[in-house]
Amino acid sequence: MACRIYPFLTCILYSFSAFLCLYAHEVRKSTESYHLHHTHTVQVTSLLPSTTCSASAKGPNREASLTVKHKYGPCFQSNKDQLQILNHTEILLQDQSRVNSIHSMFSKNSDGNKLRESQATTLPANSGLTIGTGNYIVTVGLGTPKTDQTLAFDTGSDLTWAQCEPCAGQCYNQVDPIFDPSKSTSYTNISCPTPSCSQLTSATGIPQQCSNSKCLYLVQYGDNSNTTGYFSKERLTITSDVVDNFIFGCGQDNEGLFEGIAGLLGLGRGQVSLVQQAAQKYSQFFSYCLPSTTSSTGYLTLGKGNEVSSPIKFTPMLTLSQGPSFYGLNLIGISVGGQRLSIPTSVFSTVGTIIDSGTVITRLPPAAYNALRTKFRDMMRNYQMTSSSVPIFDTCYDLSKSQSVSIPSISFFFEGDVSVDLDKVGILVMLSQTEACLAFAGNSKPSNIAIFGNEQQKGLEVVYDVVGGRIGFRPGGCS
Repeated sequence: MACRIYPFLTCILYSFSAFLCLYAHEVRKSTESYHLHHTHTVQVTSLLPSTTCSASAKGPNREASLTVKHKYGPCFQSNKDQLQILNHTEILLQDQSRVNSIHSMFSKNSDGNKLRESQATTLPANSGLTIGTGNYIVTVGLGTPKTDQTLAFDTGSDLTWAQCEPCAGQCYNQVDPIFDPSKSTSYTNISCPTPSCSQLTSATGIPQQCSNSKCLYLVQYGDNSNTTGYFSKERLTITSDVVDNFIFGCGQDNEGLFEGIAGLLGLGRGQVSLVQQAAQKYSQFFSYCLPSTTSSTGYLTLGKGNEVSSPIKFTPMLTLSQGPSFYGLNLIGISVGGQRLSIPTSVFSTVGTIIDSGTVITRLPPAAYNALRTKFRDMMRNYQMTSSSVPIFDTCYDLSKSQSVSIPSISFFFEGDVSVDLDKVGILVMLSQTEACLAFAGNSKPSNIAIFGNEQQKGLEVVYDVVGGRIGFRPGGCS
């Protein structure tokens, strides 16, 4: 009897063992497949900045498309002797000044940073945006005949300005010739006091000021840079398009951290922004793709054209009561390595979120950042952590012994069932040849507004449809 039972038991045990082996193999395959699909394995050298410009990106087939370059990259530094080259620490200190200014602006709102869905109507403009300047630049034409002027474009500012001769106060060094209004047949000063001059109050937060019946403007930025000059009208040329009687600031006294560029192009939502001034021509519709590296190029495109690309996912554009010139959206969640983090949506909704082309590093509510950091560190546990050389970063790695690195994917989730997979170059930032840091930071207070910064927007086409009240995202937008 026993002799007949043992073979039977042996058969069962053998079958069970085979099943366990097969199950373990399938689990391992599944885990490897999951890891493969939710990490980016890249060469460390590919994350380092290049000294050679590789201009390649072209904008969508719309009405006017400008090439976007990084202010501190080789695609712009055609005259290096005139440029002040900043290191990571200096750039991020400037970035923190901008973030502090934004947080200070919203902290003044006693009702909290409540957002509401945008309506296709004229928005109130009382921004007082003195928040700093961006790192991404485009070249436009100013005057008749036109002279090329390289400006930092900024979705958080309304007023466009450029340095002007005769620089009655002072002008800093810039690559382009300084604009000389006396040589333009289309330049006019705005008189003061007039309704046109009073628009400055909404754009700068400062009441209109006059000098010899001419309207003056003054902008003081959060990093202590400033510009003062005449509020004027001029012909603006964008590729082959012309915007006549474009209101801008003709800067006579300009100081601070603008070195190399001529001024700023305001793409906010206020009355004097390019978006509003050229509303008839471009229907308050624009998009951009920020280049993946400082050595490549992206684009800024104005106008809708025939149709919007189908892969674009849209989320509602929100209006912020304390900063109506900013573009708000409703961030509701984050995933790391394909796993949705356990963050209550109230963590985001109670403070609100803006998307900003001028802020470099995304700032998150402390609870959200802590959850992201914990999961990221867990998935990067095979790499040696190191202390950061830049104060705002607390999750950094020594990659000196690694030729490649597997970076966990990170996705943002927005209202309207919109998920946005961030480009791998927006997840880790290289501070040196071997030091890489998680490119996010936590706000100092839970009440501070969240900011979707430009480092995490890299490689995405970001579409602003102001009339439609929506913001869209398309991965691989620069290719």
